Amino acid sequence: MAEDGCDAPFWERKSLHELSCEEWESLCDGCGKCCLHKLEDEDTGELLFTAVSCRLLDTETCRCSDYAHRKARVPECLVLKPEDLEEFTWLPATCAYRLVAEGAPLPGWHPLLTGSDESVHRAQISVRDRAISEDQVNDEDWDLYVIDSL
Repeated sequence: MAEDGCDAPFWERKSLHELSCEEWESLCDGCGKCCLHKLEDEDTGELLFTAVSCRLLDTETCRCSDYAHRKARVPECLVLKPEDLEEFTWLPATCAYRLVAEGAPLPGWHPLLTGSDESVHRAQISVRDRAISEDQVNDEDWDLYVIDSL
């Protein structure tokens, strides 16, 4: 690598604010964790992840089944933007957006490093085989699906 960092990958050379749309989108590892519903503990304020996914999440590919129209179809969908960096703390610790925002390296299983979208699934980081669509669970039962870790 050149001393000036020019040979470094874009996520090491640029801030999240400097990324092109294509670079921004490629940071997503396809784990699907951000599409899991969260509950907030009323007493502690702690954020609890559930295994209940948004109805648009394809639980096999761990990608949104209607990404281009997700906000129109699911108004409460949170669209990640660089200007919201301070709010990224709700993202899983493995999320590339959060890691880059915190100045941490991407994990070795990240598709940008492996060249394969399957690497996140092989590393058992994704929600594949661990999530259930909100269409299959009553809203009042989400607390039964709280998970300990992601």
